[in-house]
Amino acid sequence: MRLIGVDFTSRPSRRKPVLLAEGRLQGRAVRLDALQRFDTLDAFGAWLAQPGPWVGGFDLPFGLPRELVEHLGWPRVWRDCMRHYAALPRADIRAAFAGFCAARPVGGKFAHRATDGPAGSSPSMKWVNPPVAYMLHAGVPLLLAAGVHLPGLHTGDPERVALEAYPGLLARELLGRRSYKSDERARQTPERFIARKDLLTALEDGRTRLGLQLRLSHAQRDALAQDASGDSLDAVLCLLQAAWGAGRHAAGDGLYGLPAELDRLEGWIVTA
Repeated sequence: MRLIGVDFTSRPSRRKPVLLAEGRLQGRAVRLDALQRFDTLDAFGAWLAQPGPWVGGFDLPFGLPRELVEHLGWPRVWRDCMRHYAALPRADIRAAFAGFCAARPVGGKFAHRATDGPAGSSPSMKWVNPPVAYMLHAGVPLLLAAGVHLPGLHTGDPERVALEAYPGLLARELLGRRSYKSDERARQTPERFIARKDLLTALEDGRTRLGLQLRLSHAQRDALAQDASGDSLDAVLCLLQAAWGAGRHAAGDGLYGLPAELDRLEGWIVTA
């Protein structure tokens, strides 16, 4: 079973590319085969359009909160909503979302999706720290243009299956609140390096509720630990979440482990 895990950015560059971990599911083991880097969205989109088969976990939101969509009067069917959203300039998105937040009380500024609670994820309408709203704005159109299948949301090529993933969900299960990454050089501390090594050891030992063990070469383990940004490790965490979903599908679950009652406007994070 060919798997991918994607650490996404809405503005890739040579310094901070889209990172794609490619691997295989062999029984309960997930073997990392390669890491690929894409410096542009066009390059990543071209890769997505290639024939499968694969099942992938993507670290970007696939939908907006229903409460927000209804408040703004946007289409309530997922594909129509995403087409409307993709056509908006980011300045208009920021203004619409800021206006929504301004009318709400302190402590409840943002609307949440149902999946945010169990996943511990940021609201998909956040446009800063982190700018996940822009990740959705950049990433979902690429998936639609490539014709991939999004279980529960959009019927596409069943040989290329995209699942919304969130590496923080798996990392937090193993590390608690310990931080393991930073894009800021001043915060790339020995403590975070040790946390990355501890996280990798736990993944290789299979100490997660997913029941999977990560298989790495010595060189791969060293490279993942040395990446202080944590981007390559996040791609591997998404790879493991995709592996869990693929396993559920192989066992007969057409939604790849997503709940049957998921909101088909908002979407759901796999393994949440």
